[in-house]
Amino acid sequence: MEQVKTTEFSLCPKFEKAFAILGKKWNGLIIDVLLENGPQRFGELRQKIPELSDRVLVERLKELESEGIISKAVRCDESSRLEYFLSNKGKDLQQAMEQIQHWAEKWVTAEECS
Repeated sequence: MEQVKTTEFSLCPKFEKAFAILGKKWNGLIIDVLLENGPQRFGELRQKIPELSDRVLVERLKELESEGIISKAVRCDESSRLEYFLSNKGKDLQQAMEQIQHWAEKWVTAEECS
């Protein structure tokens, strides 16, 4: 009997980590809103992603901040409001996000979005 040779497949740990971050529900949408609209206050993010609860938005913002993808800062104007913005690491996702959008437009049907 001939022995079948199997090769073990393993993912690149960096690739796996990237998909763990980007594949988590809502993270991609938060990043997309910040790419498209620039710095946003919490309420502005919540309005642009209405299905996202306040609690989950807080969790995702903290996670993305801990990963170095977003940062927050107080805007020094008359309102002194806290805004979230993409770090350089987050801005580097622009091309990848555009490619995902292109793929989605080509392959995801309207029926699948309902």
